[in-house]
Amino acid sequence: MKTIVISGPSGSGKSILSSKLFEFFDDSIVIKTDSYYRDNILIRFLSIFICDIYDRPISIKKDDINNTLKSLYNKERIISFSQYNFKTKKSSQSKKRIDYKGDNQFIILEGIFSHRLDLNYKETINIVCEENKEICFNRRLKRDKLERGRDSREVIKKFRKSWYLFYKNIQNYLNNNKIMVLKPLDNASYNKLVINLEKIKKLTKKNN
Repeated sequence: MKTIVISGPSGSGKSILSSKLFEFFDDSIVIKTDSYYRDNILIRFLSIFICDIYDRPISIKKDDINNTLKSLYNKERIISFSQYNFKTKKSSQSKKRIDYKGDNQFIILEGIFSHRLDLNYKETINIVCEENKEICFNRRLKRDKLERGRDSREVIKKFRKSWYLFYKNIQNYLNNNKIMVLKPLDNASYNKLVINLEKIKKLTKKNN
């Protein structure tokens, strides 16, 4: 199974892209790093004093993400996935039965932390979503108000810090791996990506 890693700053269109790819490659499996936020006492305590704690890797359960991926690579039938409720700030687990469609099946790993996990990024398909900062902010503002119960002032503060942290930590990933940078809503870039992914699927199927 081939893993597509989709990263990018907040509001850059990661979820849009993963949804489009999921619809196109209907045998794919999507994992969102946002679903693996911690809800323990330590993180809740730190969030009182550190406004951007949820924009740092310490806030997610990296081991759980890696365990989910490992279970998929091993083609286990019943897989445990995490879910996170942003309004209650509670995490839960759900088990799903996976019907595998072959070694050319895609796992889509999407999220602001997807490029900062314990993965071999030389073996993954790496995509970074890029968009105008103002557009990203407006998307984040709309989402956080509707889905996460935050007001404009809180979103502005969190977005600024999130944007800074993302670009502060992305350079090493960009320098050391093969990366495709695109705007998810740019049709030419998206179509080029789909063509490349279809070639990878065919090649993987042929080799197996």
